[in-house]
Amino acid sequence: MTNFIPSGPLDTLGAMAELELLLLELLNDLKPTDWERPTLAGAWRVKDIVAHLLDGQIRGLSMGRDGYFGEAPAQITGYADLVSFLNQLNADWVKAMRRVSPSVLVSMLAMTGPAYRAYLQTLPPEAPALFSVAWAGEETSANWFHIAREYTEQWHHQQQIRWAVGQTAPLYAARLYRPYLDTSLRALPHHYREVAAEPGISIAIDVAGEGGGSWLLLRQGDAWLLGQAPGVHAQARAVLPEDLAWRLFTKGASQAEVRERIQTSGPPALLEPLWRLTAVMA
Repeated sequence: MTNFIPSGPLDTLGAMAELELLLLELLNDLKPTDWERPTLAGAWRVKDIVAHLLDGQIRGLSMGRDGYFGEAPAQITGYADLVSFLNQLNADWVKAMRRVSPSVLVSMLAMTGPAYRAYLQTLPPEAPALFSVAWAGEETSANWFHIAREYTEQWHHQQQIRWAVGQTAPLYAARLYRPYLDTSLRALPHHYREVAAEPGISIAIDVAGEGGGSWLLLRQGDAWLLGQAPGVHAQARAVLPEDLAWRLFTKGASQAEVRERIQTSGPPALLEPLWRLTAVMA
């Protein structure tokens, strides 16, 4: 396919800075009752998600900038072990932070956010990252992908908070949502790794709305590649509503809603992995 353009490196640091400001503005305007609202993140309430965001920045600074890893994991023999270890770290932190006031959490985020972003800016984009983007199936990742993964963490957790308090619109702006989508969809080739198809077969993924876009998953040789090819007729297509795409990728939507609301065409077998697409460690 001569007009296929493979997805390349992303620069998400500028969008991350805006995301930080929007988060602090949102948190400073929350009422006391808002902090205890349930969210899409399982048993976590708004305050728990804020604590988790703080944890991510503190851990990122400690390990990446300072070379201090603290608690070591038990033997990691596979993806499931890694997820289990991270889930336990997250749960321990969130439980401890329940004794900390919202005001203190916001004050700490105001310090750690810029410090963490300043550290990320020092990383050579193409150099190997300290941690790979495991949900995309990578054993080694470039720093730009690690940074983009951090952006998706900050974007989707803030949107979980906004979903709980009914203020989701700002993050659907193209300059903020498209980098989230473009990063998250890098998981598609990994999810399709066991789907056999003839070379040249393609699947179009469209996300509706101002901040959405169009991507193409192309079978090339014995692998699937993600990119763009305007005007190409794909053998299968899925159109995702903007409010559903990010929830699908973060396990925040039921399979019933996913299958009801995503518009599809083409062979069902070519679309099946999409229903289970996740771009988080889960």
